[in-house]
Amino acid sequence: MSDAGWEPPTGSWASSAARRRNMQAIRSRDTQPERMIRKLVHAQGLRYRVAAKPLPGLRRTADLVFRPTKVAVFIDGCYWHGCPEHYVPPKTNPGYWSEKVARNMARDRDTDQQLAEAGWLVLRFWEHEPSEECASRIADEVARRRSGKP
Repeated sequence: MSDAGWEPPTGSWASSAARRRNMQAIRSRDTQPERMIRKLVHAQGLRYRVAAKPLPGLRRTADLVFRPTKVAVFIDGCYWHGCPEHYVPPKTNPGYWSEKVARNMARDRDTDQQLAEAGWLVLRFWEHEPSEECASRIADEVARRRSGKP
């Protein structure tokens, strides 16, 4: 598809048709780190909901939800959630993207607070963390909550 004569839609953040296609291709769920962690957690005999809302009235979706034990798991992308180790500020349209990441981070903190107030345990992992360690921690926390230990 040619970019010649391409005009971004009114109010669009896209600086070019190629950039728009690239950004639209980024997955919001079922990323490689999510799939790997889910596979490892499932292999340990745990069952969960995928891309589910922990609280009905909260417009936030967790990557894995263990409803009976009230555990919500988020696997955050380093760029989109501002990883302190790997986030690199954008070179194109830096104002928009930096503000977007800052809003994501603020929403993450708000989500954590709202879920904690409702009695949920929130587990957050960065996409670069070893999947085995993430799965082990998830299994340990779910088991701990099932046993009723604080």
